[in-house]
Amino acid sequence: MELKDIISKYPPKRIILIPLAILAFALVILGSNYLSTGSPVNLGMEFTGGTLVTVPVTMSEEQLKDEFTGYPLLEVRKIGNRYMIQFGPMSESVYVKLSQQVNSQFENAEMRYIGPVYSQALLQEAMRYLPLSFLLMAIVVFVVFREPIVSFFVVFCALADIVIAAAAMTATGVSLSLGTVAALLMLIGYSVDTDILLTMRVLKRKGNTDDKIIGAFGTGFTMTTTTIGAAFALFVVSDLLWQILPNFYRMPVIADICVVLLFGLFADIFNTWITNAQLLRWYMARPAMKAGRRPKK
Repeated sequence: MELKDIISKYPPKRIILIPLAILAFALVILGSNYLSTGSPVNLGMEFTGGTLVTVPVTMSEEQLKDEFTGYPLLEVRKIGNRYMIQFGPMSESVYVKLSQQVNSQFENAEMRYIGPVYSQALLQEAMRYLPLSFLLMAIVVFVVFREPIVSFFVVFCALADIVIAAAAMTATGVSLSLGTVAALLMLIGYSVDTDILLTMRVLKRKGNTDDKIIGAFGTGFTMTTTTIGAAFALFVVSDLLWQILPNFYRMPVIADICVVLLFGLFADIFNTWITNAQLLRWYMARPAMKAGRRPKK
């Protein structure tokens, strides 16, 4: 089956049901996580508060977990020749007891504490910047196209990318951290980039709508797959090579950023070239567009 058949074989109103169903499923994942944890995504230590302890590898991971069973242990990661141990929020007395145990059992141990006040401030900042990014993006898109419906298509597809990426984070256990927030912000810009490419080709060039979509697909798909290749290569270096090459160390922050970018980039392929493309097919097939008239502004 050729690409033209995939794009034009079925009416837009039928094809658009597929991405809407996927978006609804993503919203169900986020909603269920919100009902169970109080947050649509799993919050990292930066936003919940806690203690991060780094110690040299002197025992197995299972033995290390047994050593700290009396504390709110969240995660243990082995990074090269050191363990990174993450604990949840705890009282000052428990923190002092943990500090004494760590310093007595391990040499060159490092401890970093993030208080609940600081973590809540970070969360508020993150929640402020995400909506602000969408607002500024919507203003720029409207200035470019001057058509509310088309601008809504672009913003909707970018929002769908973020929602699907966040749902994939929740389903796979990737926490929201300062690094993954940055990845989500990058996805907003990338999503708008591909959607504007498609929309500019469809609205500003003459010819058959389906042919213009196919022409834009060649450029946009190459852009996205190139970025996916770069993100995957960085993920391999930051999260996989340390298991087979002793000179490499795991970089969890970079690995999480790459994972979120990959989630969002795959979602962007779907939402740009199915969701937005079919919405534009419907828009261009309206009687006002067929008659060669621009809709009233």
